[in-house]
Amino acid sequence: MKRFKEALEAGDFVITAECGPPKGTDISELKEHAKHLLGKVHALNVTDNQSSVMRAGSLAISKVLLDMGHDPIYQLTCRDRNRLAIQSDLLSAHILGIRNLLCLTGDSISVGDHKGAKAVFDIESVQLLKLMETMNNGKDMAGNDLKGATDLFAGAVVTPEANPVEPQLMKFSKKVRVGAKFFQTQAIYDIEKFKTFMEYARKFDTKILAGILLLRSAGMANFLNANVPGITVPQHLIDELKAAGKEKALDCGMDIAARQIRELKGICDGVHVMAIGLEDKVPEILKRAGF
Repeated sequence: MKRFKEALEAGDFVITAECGPPKGTDISELKEHAKHLLGKVHALNVTDNQSSVMRAGSLAISKVLLDMGHDPIYQLTCRDRNRLAIQSDLLSAHILGIRNLLCLTGDSISVGDHKGAKAVFDIESVQLLKLMETMNNGKDMAGNDLKGATDLFAGAVVTPEANPVEPQLMKFSKKVRVGAKFFQTQAIYDIEKFKTFMEYARKFDTKILAGILLLRSAGMANFLNANVPGITVPQHLIDELKAAGKEKALDCGMDIAARQIRELKGICDGVHVMAIGLEDKVPEILKRAGF
């Protein structure tokens, strides 16, 4: 299987998945899930203190996955680091052989498990993308020469189902202008709305991977609708999950995810499969989708 950047540039339909570092030092489960994904996905995202919950570092886990044979996508948020730490981590990523980065501003501290922590936000995602371009050209943020430039492949996020969507489109265009070579989207459920977004996105020289979030139950779908901005699970999918019953709801959710992947194949450049805590289900989802 081609590496992530190579596959995107070749025009292949690219598949990425996600793994969350543990809250602790035991990475045995993470490695077991990652082992089953070898050869099944082009890259594996490593989340960075997702939802402001303290976990093992994204950089360390990215290196673990790299050593296993995966092509990691190192997620980096601006919430927890100032510009010195961010630039140091970018240099470290390059030195360790990690090349793919997903630039994020970061969730609010208030949603996490350390509510007394101090958020940094010295820079935000657009500035981070610009900084990566600067360091790839051999300079740091202060204009000083680097003794060895970075060679990093920059990505960003977008929420095509946001309401209103116009602020997302404005930020999307800014991110492309400062160097975003690929985007992974928030979970997609409205295919027609996503097609409209893609008509806009195709005006720009960048690649789009549609987010696929595995639904475990009707209850999860209702929770997403009530609590996560930019995600709207249609009622017909909620009804489908309800009809499956509690014992078969997860299996139904896997069928839905596989169906979505098939529908998206001719629309965008790939998919990013998010099976939070159920990464071992991703190979079966891909099999059902025809991969």
